[in-house]
Amino acid sequence: MFRLLKALSLTLALASLSFFTASCGSSSSAQIRVVHAISDGQALDVELNGTKIFTDMPFDSFQPSSGYTKVASGSDTILALDTGTTTQVLSSSASLGGSAQYTVVLSGFQANASAALITDTNTAPASGNIAFRIIDASLAGPGTVDAYIVPPGTDITNVTPQISALSSNTQASAYVPIAFATGGYAVIVTANGNKTPIINQTYIPPTGSIRTLVLLDIQGGGAISQFPLELSDLN
Repeated sequence: MFRLLKALSLTLALASLSFFTASCGSSSSAQIRVVHAISDGQALDVELNGTKIFTDMPFDSFQPSSGYTKVASGSDTILALDTGTTTQVLSSSASLGGSAQYTVVLSGFQANASAALITDTNTAPASGNIAFRIIDASLAGPGTVDAYIVPPGTDITNVTPQISALSSNTQASAYVPIAFATGGYAVIVTANGNKTPIINQTYIPPTGSIRTLVLLDIQGGGAISQFPLELSDLN
């Protein structure tokens, strides 16, 4: 009788293990990274469904420092809290697709902060190309901007922008493929329809890479930063 009960217990345990393994195998995960663009915000902790995934993120930073963090797909709740406290800065719901990659941009001011969920597409560019994308999370900059991706020193007077009328409402441009150049690229940002640069920075990414540039304000707000936050999406 003892051996029969022992065998039955073992059978039930194996059945439970099989169910657990099947359940785990049937679930899928998404990948996210988080940008802190709340200009008057303190350092933040970020939680997903009650689990802390990032800690002590200062303004004008992103985590993880490279790549993405795996999280559960499906309906998720993202919380941002002042670091080391339970003081909630924002709460946002997100629907994350399995095997998808996302950039979550925390923006605005502490009093009305929001989280924008932006889908990333990090498919390698065609051979001999790189790609740029811009996310405008600046409140102090123009309502819409144009962006030129040109050789350094280019006069853009008669140049057509690759990105036009991008909204400052934490919108993301399409990915712009550019032929690789060893000398790098000047990324020049202007108000929509204007040729006066408000940002002019040079980037030298390797061939086959993808870069996302996040436009944000200076610490405390009041003016757009001259230095977009550079995210290395690929390579």
